[in-house]
Amino acid sequence: MALENQELRKAGLKVTLPRIKIYQILEKAGESDHFSAEDIYKILLEQSEDVGLATVYRVLTQFEAAGLVSRHHFEGGHSVFELTKDEQHDHIVCVKCGKVREFTDTNLTKRQDEIAESLGFTVTDRTLYLYGVCKEGCEAK
Repeated sequence: MALENQELRKAGLKVTLPRIKIYQILEKAGESDHFSAEDIYKILLEQSEDVGLATVYRVLTQFEAAGLVSRHHFEGGHSVFELTKDEQHDHIVCVKCGKVREFTDTNLTKRQDEIAESLGFTVTDRTLYLYGVCKEGCEAK
């Protein structure tokens, strides 16, 4: 049985072709690939898959509710999805082209925990988005 079938069943979701195709797209994504629903829809169209945009949104919402994907809300109402990962990571977003990069910094995580503790808190979850301009062509524009 394919891995995506196991993951869908484990999450309590029926295995359907649209769910499998969308999961496969997210599974093949690289570190800097964070797809919007529209991006996934375009990829499906390029693959000649007959899956509508409304179905993509519905499946992503189901995946999110089941804990299979994480939705990130970036400035300007830009939402992207990635498979939920075990390791904690943060994101930096280019405000010009929308490119997203992931990074992990144990010193930053440690410092955030220290700040929380000094204020009488225990960190249970965290999200950090940094915004800037990438050097891959955006800075020169």
